[in-house]
Amino acid sequence: MAGRRRDAAPHAGRATRGPAGAGPGLGTYRSMRDFDRTPEPAGADPAAVTEGLRYVVQRHRARRLHYDLRLEMGGVLASWAVPRGPTLDPTARRMAVHVEDHPVEYVDFEGVIPAGEYGGGDVIVWDRGTWRPHGTDDPVAAVAAGELHADVDGERIRGRLVLVRRGEPADDGKEQWLLLHKRDDHAVVGWDAEDHPTSVVSGRTNDEVLADRDRLWLSDRPAAEASVDLRGGGAPVPPSPAPPSADELAALDELGSGGTWHVHGRSLRVTNLDKVLFGARDGEPPVTKRELVRYAASIAPVVLPYLRGRALNMHRYPEGAGRPGFWHKELPSHAPAWLPRWDNPEADPGETTTYLVVDEPAALVWAANFGALEWHAWTSTTAAPHRPSYALFDIDPGPATAWEDVLLLARLHRDAFEYLGVRAHPKVTGRRGIQVWVPIPPGPTFEDTRAWVERVSRTVGAVVPDLVSWRWGVSERGGQARLDYTQNAINKTLVAPYSPRASAGAPVSAPITWDELDEPWLRPDAFTVRTVLDRLAERGDLFAGVLDADQDLPRVR
Repeated sequence: MAGRRRDAAPHAGRATRGPAGAGPGLGTYRSMRDFDRTPEPAGADPAAVTEGLRYVVQRHRARRLHYDLRLEMGGVLASWAVPRGPTLDPTARRMAVHVEDHPVEYVDFEGVIPAGEYGGGDVIVWDRGTWRPHGTDDPVAAVAAGELHADVDGERIRGRLVLVRRGEPADDGKEQWLLLHKRDDHAVVGWDAEDHPTSVVSGRTNDEVLADRDRLWLSDRPAAEASVDLRGGGAPVPPSPAPPSADELAALDELGSGGTWHVHGRSLRVTNLDKVLFGARDGEPPVTKRELVRYAASIAPVVLPYLRGRALNMHRYPEGAGRPGFWHKELPSHAPAWLPRWDNPEADPGETTTYLVVDEPAALVWAANFGALEWHAWTSTTAAPHRPSYALFDIDPGPATAWEDVLLLARLHRDAFEYLGVRAHPKVTGRRGIQVWVPIPPGPTFEDTRAWVERVSRTVGAVVPDLVSWRWGVSERGGQARLDYTQNAINKTLVAPYSPRASAGAPVSAPITWDELDEPWLRPDAFTVRTVLDRLAERGDLFAGVLDADQDLPRVR
């Protein structure tokens, strides 16, 4: 997954004239980054200004902690890396390395650059404001000449800074400069940047940004739209809703074949409640629509975090699991107005335009009543549909694959994840296979996750080549299993955790522990809508770890 890292050209740090994005000022910056992988802005084409010039300092933990001082000039941000950070102390002298110009959009960048990318590490906006050159009306020329005086009006740094070039560029083309603060009304002897470790934008530390990556830069968007709030407008994630009360469940039981059910704060019209949707198994009675709707209402508070903010592909079986089903993606025109939805701006003519989004538990109950026996949410959010939330492994058995062979393949994956130091979460599919979801932070593309999963899966498959086929067509696989890395793509989905499957007995795609791979009772359809709630009450949500996007995917060789 690691992106390409390129060496900087000699004298790359020289500030240059010309509009950002078009002129040479961003050429080096862009050549050093792969914008399909890094969340940093690529840079638009803003016009240079002479008043209200922007200033920012970012606290950046890459290979080493340093502070990036950036001053807007010539339509770009002239930039210096300052290991100990700027200061108000007039007695201090700070080394500063002149680095490549950055786009002006970088003044807002706070987030995590993926490991393996140039400058990989966490970044906060440590200070920001405006500045104006002193003693010159051409700061670009002043930088080229080797000395710049800047009157800074930031939230932490104020007063006059002086930057002076020292000697010739180093072998790598980087220039060594000296940064100091003049003795003025803002000077404070002994002032140290490390005494102020938080962001002036979010109030967060670098550690908190690393652990809670809730914003994403999309480099292929216009600057005004590039910063995406992955939590929806900055609102906190709402608390988990309560399950339906005993009175609400009793009201469902008392309905005849249909009626209005008040649950999760909504009034829903439910129909054909006595229809058999799942055939009987193990001597149990078949599962009716009433039981499916009841299960949807009961499991909704648990499954909601895996569905919220994501388009839902519904696998519908209006006549029950014993008859052919079909994919239903378009939210019908007769759907209640209160249902959350998403209009896909990239939909081509004839494609699905409006998707159901299960942002509240009653929406899942509506889907169940609509005949959606299976729930397949997108693995990216509607806020950033081209950026996956997980890397997905699908151990898909062939006709000749025994369950013991599936378990062997899953155990080999378990060993691979342990070796790589990757946190991964398995679940049985409810049919014949096992899936593994690996949480990742915002930033990587589907191309990244697909390539990473393929490398891991091919390494695993090479251990047991007699069990695995890499051919596309089912008829070409000779009955062997497929390790299907191609599910890592936009609008391709794996069944959601706790979703029923369209088979007799209403089995459920249920999370398991890695240790349970060694239990003799484990089957891919071991849990059903009648048993999984008891398991949840006993074990809790074993899949909750996929919601913690706090790990980068390591390089796989």
